[in-house]
This record gives sequence, C-alpha cells and structure tokens, in this order.
Amino acid sequence: MSETSAEDVMATAAVAAAGWRRAGIAGAAIGVIAAGAAAGVAVERLTVGRGMRKKARLALDASGPYGSLRGQPGRAVADDGTELYYEVDEIEPDSGTSRAATRAGAQAGSGPRRRRLFGSKDPAPLTVVFSHGYCLGQDSWHFQRAALRGLVRTVHWDQRSHGRSERGRAQAEGVPVGIDQLGRDLKAVIDAAAPEGPLVLVGHSMGGMTMMALADRYPELIRDRVAAVAFVGTSSGKLGEVNFGLPVAGVNAVRRVLPGVLKALGSQAELVERGRRATADLFAGLIKRYSFGSRDVDPAVARFAERLIESTPIDVVAEFYPAFTEHDKSGALPAFRDLPVLILAGDKDLVTPSSHSEAIADELPDAELVIVPDAGHLVMLEHPETVTDRLADLLVRIGAVPAQGR
Repeated sequence: MSETSAEDVMATAAVAAAGWRRAGIAGAAIGVIAAGAAAGVAVERLTVGRGMRKKARLALDASGPYGSLRGQPGRAVADDGTELYYEVDEIEPDSGTSRAATRAGAQAGSGPRRRRLFGSKDPAPLTVVFSHGYCLGQDSWHFQRAALRGLVRTVHWDQRSHGRSERGRAQAEGVPVGIDQLGRDLKAVIDAAAPEGPLVLVGHSMGGMTMMALADRYPELIRDRVAAVAFVGTSSGKLGEVNFGLPVAGVNAVRRVLPGVLKALGSQAELVERGRRATADLFAGLIKRYSFGSRDVDPAVARFAERLIESTPIDVVAEFYPAFTEHDKSGALPAFRDLPVLILAGDKDLVTPSSHSEAIADELPDAELVIVPDAGHLVMLEHPETVTDRLADLLVRIGAVPAQGR
C-alpha cells in the first residue's frame, strides 16, 4: 500500500491553495496550479511511496557527488556592502602549465597599453573567472572546474543572494536588483580575487549578462586585462520576446501574470517553500524540461540540477526575474570585438534560445559560434565534454595552457 493516496495529495494541494490565496489573486492562481500538479502526480504516488522517492534521490546524490569541489575561500564586498563568496583554484606548483600561464601573462602585458600592468619581472598568472546563471551557483561549473583544476588559475563565485553569497543588502532595503548591479559585483570579485594579471571571463546565462554589464561600466578593464571571453547560453537582450516553448496564447498569459505571481509568492516565502516541497515531483519535471534538451540525461546530473535550482529561495527568484525583461547590453558587445571570443549554446535551449547567441555572434563576427545539438539551457552539465573542449581550445589559443596539457 502506498504511503500517499490520490485523495491525500489532493487534500494537501487544497490546503496549499487556501494558504496561497492569502497572497491575492496571483497566489490563488498558483494554488490552482498546485492542485493540478497534485492530480498529475497522484497516480505515480499510488505506486511509488514518498520514502522510496526520497531514497532514490539520496542514492542519486551519492552516485554523482557533483558540486563537491572546493577551493580556497574568499569574500569580496560589493558597493552596497553585500559580501560575495568566491573560491580560487590555484595552479599546481612547478607544472608546465604554470609556466605557460605565466608566459601568457607576460605576453598580454607586452604591448604599450598593458606594459604598466604586466611589465614586471614576475607577472601575475592568468585567471579564468566563471560566472553562473540565474537560480544556480558556482557549482554549476562542476565538470569544467574538475577538468581545469591545477592547469590554470580559476575563480568561481556565487552571485548575490545565490549560493554562499550574502542576500543582497540593497534588495533587503527594497532596491530592485539589476544586471548593472551584477556587473559591479563581478568587478568587486575581480578586485579581490584577481587584482593583477590577465583574465579570461566565462559566463553562463545571467553570468554572461553580468560580463556584458562589466564591459558596459568598465570598458578599460576589458581593454587592459581581458585576454578572452566565453558566453554560454546567454543573451544580450530582448528576453521579453522568448516564448519558453509555449504557444503564443499561453506565453502571453504567462507574461501578464508571472511578475505579479512571483511578487506575491515572494511575500509568502515560507508558505511557498512548503508548497514547493509538497509538489517536488512537478518541479523536478519542469526543471528537467527547461534545463536539458536530450532525453537520456544522466539521472544523477538531472538530480544535481534540481538541487541547485531548489536551493534558490522563492523570494530571490521573484527578486531577480524583472531584471531580465529590462536587460539590454547589445551596446556593450563591441568592447569584446578585438578579443578571442567563444559563443556556445544548446540548440534546444528554451530559456535563452540559440538565436540569442547568434545575435551576439552578429555583433562579434570574429567570434567562434558553437551550437550544440540535443542540448538545453544547462549545456555545461548536459554535454560537459563539448563545453570543456571548446573552453580548452580557447585557452590554448591564447597560450594559457599548453596544447599537450589539453
């Protein structure tokens, strides 16, 4: 006999719906959605009990200990006082790659514009700075971090209100978060974790937008210190036109109600988090649909993505969402034109469609554009070898790692 009957599930959903109605019309709408979700998973719950599902998730977590890599911790302070958590993976001492990275730093400083920064006898090593996407964290780069560890100096950081970083202090005081703020946050992390030496900037989704905001605000930093950039599944603007794989009527309805729904849910965070846990099966299905493009995703990887996204509180989800419809940094892209640039996207990305990567490539005609078949938004988790190979090629091209090290 199952632990949970269909009637129990529907009753739970009804209680959740009643609570959500306190958040207003939008909250009631989400309550209805929760009831529908409960009906959808009721049949599955008749045959698979809650305890068994929990054991399966724990087994997946144990079989794929993704996100377990740790480096030397540090904290940067943003301009509003928010503490931003980062980790540094240093180069293994006396390695051939270490010498190659040092030479890359010296070469980056050999021109007249950069001699002041890198003209010293012992130049600082090149640093690769990874910026993650919305509702994720630095651990979303797990596979690339594992592959590059010890070969090149890397910095992985958590965006404000994500991962181990502090909740945005300005947002706690009612200031809306914007992509421009994230660009300033990235500058604070660079100043703290890599104040000298050449840089390679790598960003996924919101992380790529953060890099564009950095270039918009600090073009001299891009000119003087950045040796290469990689944009992964990101966009320079017009995100308000994305249909998320929905029919026109459906996406228009979602656009009308979603901002109000998220705002209402953000004000009832504790209640909503309980609802999220009660409908975990529904959210797991949604996460898989909007994260991956292929059907044969490793279940442990899918579970890892689920863990990352579930760890983002609903009030943070609500807080960041409006920033994307306002995001437009196409004017900042020319700052990258003289650099080696990799633009990579999944051909089945429903969140930042590959057409947005193609639009970036139109502004950066010398960039390498890679569209990965059978890949969704979390392409670096779904097809880690492809993403890592292209990043390694970029690093080889600028002399950051030797070809044999690849």
